[in-house]
Amino acid sequence: MPHDTSVTASASLAARPARCPFSPPEALGRIRDERPLARMRYPDGHEGWIATGHAAVRAVLGDPRFSARYELMHYPLPDGPTGDLPPATPGDMTGMDAPEHTRYRRLLMGKFTVRRMALLTTRVEEITAEHLDAMERGGRTADLVQAYAQPVPAHVICELLGVPFADRDVFHRHTVTLMSMDATSEQRAAAGTDLHEYMRTLVEAKRAAPTDDLLSDLTAGDLGEEELIGIGGLLLAAGLDTTANMIAHGTFALLRHPEQLAALRADPGLADQAVEELMRFLTVAHTTLRVALEDVELGGEVIRAGETVTLSLEAANRDPERFPDPDALDLRRRAIGHLGFGHGVHQCLGQQLARVEMRVALPALVHRFPDLRLAVDPAEVPLRTDMNIYGVHRLPVAWGGE
Repeated sequence: MPHDTSVTASASLAARPARCPFSPPEALGRIRDERPLARMRYPDGHEGWIATGHAAVRAVLGDPRFSARYELMHYPLPDGPTGDLPPATPGDMTGMDAPEHTRYRRLLMGKFTVRRMALLTTRVEEITAEHLDAMERGGRTADLVQAYAQPVPAHVICELLGVPFADRDVFHRHTVTLMSMDATSEQRAAAGTDLHEYMRTLVEAKRAAPTDDLLSDLTAGDLGEEELIGIGGLLLAAGLDTTANMIAHGTFALLRHPEQLAALRADPGLADQAVEELMRFLTVAHTTLRVALEDVELGGEVIRAGETVTLSLEAANRDPERFPDPDALDLRRRAIGHLGFGHGVHQCLGQQLARVEMRVALPALVHRFPDLRLAVDPAEVPLRTDMNIYGVHRLPVAWGGE
């Protein structure tokens, strides 16, 4: 079968099926079924690749011959950054390769261990209960995003890093702009500058008067000021947006799959499996990129040095070659090997923290409000199709009497 160079980013990555807010764009499934690793034309004319099959995506993510450096990449979506992308700023290890990436990751790995994150469980339970209490006091309706999904992980990451919780709206506003696919380059630049300056002030405060938190711990090492600012900003953004959208979008999915909601409510021991299945099924961090540093043979194709590969994590997590009946949400599925947290050396550093937050927040919500329901027609829920992290902008819910 000849290469299909007609596959374009705009056709493949953007348009989700209107009938199902939890499914990847339909074009991705068609591409995966025909050719799990296919040629793709990028908006700037670059002829690169798109990987949609689980095996292909996992292989690229685990291969050091593929780079995560921003400045080597071609952006796959229309209306995105034009021209050469800037390199990662100090501390932004998501856009770096070894040895720079290795240095940062080693510094942080010990602070995000399974054991250390498990010790946070009691505090996460307390924060969760506080916000559920506030929802209950507020009446019988709420926007779950504003009332619960955002403030719970925001409160947790603020405490972990030592950020004043009162400042959460500042960095959240800037994070939303930076992750918006509709934001102009000028808007992104302004948000990045403002977030950078906020973190500079915070780092200076931690150096002058360290407290018992992760950012203060980092100031005691050999990291420079710009590196500390970059790491702090990265952890704040990653610790809030992805988990918040998993809680909100996960709740939306459960409300639209009442049999799965009932199973979670009936079996508290199902929480761990539920989190993994929701990560697979929803894959809110849906797309990432890599660039070949040398010619690489993969799946019978040769990816040439310098070619960008768009990795559709959401399509890979719905690959029937890896997960039977992949379009079904089944909380009893053992979704081992899903790519919701990525794979390889860049696999999500905070995945254990995210797991703790989700396996506390989701069961607590459905137990506190056993008759939780959508307060609007499902079609009226505004989806984050304009964001790098998928989910919902708002989720109006109700409980109690009709």
